Amino acid sequence: QVLRQFVRHESDTVGSLVLERSMNRVQLLGRVGQDPIMRQVEGKNPVTIFSLATNEMWRTGESEVTQGGDISQKTTWHRISVFRPGLRDVTYQYVKKGARIYVEGKIDYGEYTDKNNVRRQATTIIADNVIFLSD
Repeated sequence: QVLRQFVRHESDTVGSLVLERSMNRVQLLGRVGQDPIMRQVEGKNPVTIFSLATNEMWRTGESEVTQGGDISQKTTWHRISVFRPGLRDVTYQYVKKGARIYVEGKIDYGEYTDKNNVRRQATTIIADNVIFLSD
């Protein structure tokens, strides 16, 4: 009888909509690659766009604990888009090339056609928080 109740319960939930919690969250700390630009596509709200560089450093060699070995570095560039009206305008006005900032947002994968009519893929961070840091 317990098994029947369980099976009945399972079958009841199959037909109903089950909302599952998921998360798309990105946190970046880096330096701005160029002064932001503001773009406006016809019929859409403006967006502030800039690039952000993050660096990853590690020691190579026999042991990561000792001072021996070489230091390697990898720089990753991120395209940041800011749509929120207040944040978009402040970011456009005050973020400058070389500034150290912290960005929170979500990652977005999209496609576009370039000026040579080639279909391209783009990964963008949609920022919902930008914090200006001092050097």
